[in-house]
Amino acid sequence: MKFIGAHVSAEGGVENTPAAAISIGADAFALFTKNQKRWVAKPLTEKNISLFKDNMQKFGLRSDMVLPHDSYLINLGSPKEDGLIKSREAFIEEMNRCSQLGLKYLNFHPGSHLKEISDEECLKTIAESINIAHKSVKDVIAVIENTAGQGSNTGSRFEQIAYIIDHVDDKSRVGVCIDTCHAYSAGYDLATEEGYKKAFEDFDRVIGRNYLMAIHLNDSKKELGSRVDRHDSLGKGTLGIDFFKRFMNDPRFDNMPIVLETPDDAIWKAEIEWLKSLVW
Repeated sequence: MKFIGAHVSAEGGVENTPAAAISIGADAFALFTKNQKRWVAKPLTEKNISLFKDNMQKFGLRSDMVLPHDSYLINLGSPKEDGLIKSREAFIEEMNRCSQLGLKYLNFHPGSHLKEISDEECLKTIAESINIAHKSVKDVIAVIENTAGQGSNTGSRFEQIAYIIDHVDDKSRVGVCIDTCHAYSAGYDLATEEGYKKAFEDFDRVIGRNYLMAIHLNDSKKELGSRVDRHDSLGKGTLGIDFFKRFMNDPRFDNMPIVLETPDDAIWKAEIEWLKSLVW
C-alpha cells in the first residue's frame, strides 16, 4: 500500500498538521517542527505535544508515515567551525523535537563543502555529525535526502550517500529519502523505463534497499542531469506521466511515507487523487 501526502504547514502549531494532512486526503505527511529559516525556536510545550499526539490518533495517522524535515540553515558538513557547531546543536534540537512528538524520522539534506574542503572530508564530517546526534538522542532515525548536486552540495550520487552511511556507527538509525526531482536532476534517468530500472538497481547495489525509508515525489522543471533543484507539479515537468505510473505500481515503495513537495499546494489533493488513480 502506498502512503501519500505532502509537506503541510505547521502554522498555528505542530498540533494542526494532522488535520492539514487529512484535508488533502493524505495518509502520510511532512512538516517542519520549527521555523525552518531560524536557528532558534521556542521549545514545544506539553500542550503542543499532547494535542499533536491526540490529533494523530483522532485522524488515524501513523507516526511512521510522518517525515519531519530539519531547518534549511543546517549544514552538517560545514568547513567552518562556528557554522558546524551551530548546525550540530540545531540538528540535535530538531531530533529532540521529533522524539518529543513520538516521531521516528528526521529528514535532512546532507551538507555542503562550500568549496573549502574536499567532498570526502565533507562526507566524513556529515557522518560524524550524525554520530554525535545519535549519542544525544536515542530513538530518532537520521534520514539522508539525496540532492540535485547544485552548487557545493554533496549527496547527489548514491556513492556519496553510501560513504556517509559507511561512517555512521549505528547503522540501524540511518536511512535514505529519495527525492525524484533531485535524482533526475543529478543524472538518474527516472523518465525512461530502462533508466528507472537501472537507477533503483544501482541504489540497491550501492546503498542497499534496506536503507530506503521515504520518498519525496516531485516532477522536475529542469532536464536530466541539469544539477538544478526546481520542482514541478506532477506530470507537468520533464519526468513525465509514465514515470508516475511506473512508480505507483512498484511495490518497492509500499509502506513508507511518500511526500509531495510540488509547488502548487492548491492542487495537492487533486495530485494525491491522481496518483491513486494510476494504480492498476
